[in-house]
Amino acid sequence: MDNSKQATLELGTKPVGKLLMQYALPAIAAMTAASLYNMTDSIFIGQGCGALAISGLAVTFPLQNLAAAFGAGVGVGASTCISVKLGQKDYATAERVFGNAFTLNVIIGVAFSIISLLFLNPILRFFGASDATLPYAREYMVITLAGNAISHMFFGMNAILRAASKPRSAMMASIMTVVLNAILSPIFIWPLHMGIGGAALATIIAQAAVLYWQLRIFSNPQCIVHFKRGIYRPVSHIIKNIIAIGISPFAMNACSCIVIIFINKALTFHGGDLAVGAFGITNKIAFIFIMINMGMNQGMFPIAGYNYGARNYDRLLRVLKYTMTGAVLITTVGWAIAQTMSYECARLFTSDETLIRISERAITITMLTFPLVGAQMASTGFFQSIGKAKISMLLSLSRQLLFFLPALLILPNFYQTDGVWLAQPISDVISFVVAIVLLTKYVKKFKAAQAEGAAV
Repeated sequence: MDNSKQATLELGTKPVGKLLMQYALPAIAAMTAASLYNMTDSIFIGQGCGALAISGLAVTFPLQNLAAAFGAGVGVGASTCISVKLGQKDYATAERVFGNAFTLNVIIGVAFSIISLLFLNPILRFFGASDATLPYAREYMVITLAGNAISHMFFGMNAILRAASKPRSAMMASIMTVVLNAILSPIFIWPLHMGIGGAALATIIAQAAVLYWQLRIFSNPQCIVHFKRGIYRPVSHIIKNIIAIGISPFAMNACSCIVIIFINKALTFHGGDLAVGAFGITNKIAFIFIMINMGMNQGMFPIAGYNYGARNYDRLLRVLKYTMTGAVLITTVGWAIAQTMSYECARLFTSDETLIRISERAITITMLTFPLVGAQMASTGFFQSIGKAKISMLLSLSRQLLFFLPALLILPNFYQTDGVWLAQPISDVISFVVAIVLLTKYVKKFKAAQAEGAAV
């Protein structure tokens, strides 16, 4: 048996706690690197291009989230399918899923870029760009969209690396992009005077360089899934499975796009361009802990997927318990920092005192119930990892569309800018309750199935 298959079989035999650490720590390191990668861009832009550039960057969030929605849909859908197939020892289908995911990433990445570039100005206006922020937003997105296929492929290959029992390679890929971006971005912004476009270019170059390294890994026949003839032609049932599972992360990111449009418009109306910039700063701070939590989830994905496929429900429930505990601890740390160091967090991004003051309040209020977000994310990720796409999508949609959006539409009418910030903790509490109710129901089912030796 080759090393890749041996590593995959460990998903069903190795102690769950050690296994989760083995998979989650590299994923957490990778996602922390990715969040720093995202954050350093904003810091360089804010300090090098001014407060309005931060606002212009915030205007691009909906379009970036929409692009990420397609990438996440393919990446998570494919990696979950691969994990389940490996659990069932169906290696041939796992390779087919890999090849189809590669094809989908190329097609969707290119198509999204072309359509978005053709209508970029009206899209950015619709997303909340003003005359002052549109030039910054456009400059950043033209370069970002030109390299969108590279970004799609980079994130998609990283998800599959984890499913193929190569979590350390996935971690290294993310860390390398951060290092390259941190080197290139300040060079492009300051000595080369490329402004906000330089930050975007640094991102694409970093991803392209690391993507080349990822593709070389998958070119090795010793990898449990690798490039070979006959796996790239789209197969309808494989595409449907990828989409069925990937629809949840797609919906989550697409909903974020819709919600951020409403946030930007509400903030522009009640607080102006600097309030939009404050949202951008707050989003980056919360994003660090969200990404670390995503690392926990990604560590859980192959373990839960494999053991669900193998009907090892005891191991499945144990990995859920450990993931949930870790997720809540992570977001509790984020809550503590937000409540005690909001000024220091805002000061990282800008020296504009007005923007810092608005950002302080935004950080404190929006992260008021942040520990609950960890539990909700772990629940959503668990259902996603075992292929329960409809439930995972319901949890994703309910948090943003059913709870957050109505609060966002109502509260600013009474509390102006504070109403925008308050909508987040209120929706977090409600979505937490829904997630825990659904999770408890399924935990009982798995315990019963374990006792009876049945499938769920």
